[in-house]
Amino acid sequence: MNMLLSSFMFIGLFAVSIAHLMWAFGRTWPIRSEKLLAQTVVGFKDIERMPPRLASLAVAVATFTAGCFALALADHDSGGWMLNLVGLVFAAVFLARGIVGYTPWWASVTPEPNFRINDLRVYSPLCLFLGIGFLALIALRFL
Repeated sequence: MNMLLSSFMFIGLFAVSIAHLMWAFGRTWPIRSEKLLAQTVVGFKDIERMPPRLASLAVAVATFTAGCFALALADHDSGGWMLNLVGLVFAAVFLARGIVGYTPWWASVTPEPNFRINDLRVYSPLCLFLGIGFLALIALRFL
């Protein structure tokens, strides 16, 4: 069960990592225009360009690392309490991002319509799934 959950989490995180890696190299996949891409994936008011490429690279590395930790948490015998602690940090980060996505404050900070739709339907639910997934993987290590 835990290997199946961690595999699904890794696939999602790996996909996010690849997208951010492409943006770090200046690609605008899956949208042709940089402005529309920024409005769709960043969503800040009056945004015209994507954030610095180094920021996209950092997110790519962070999400890939989170995916690797999800896979590591599936092994009951590895890592000890330190791995559990890192898993709790990842859970807190993803849960916080997922919850913030549904607040009026976040809607006022990120008013772009394309982002709002994607955030409510994809980004925030994915973050909630990942946060709950990290908590479940940690709990399964104790069973």
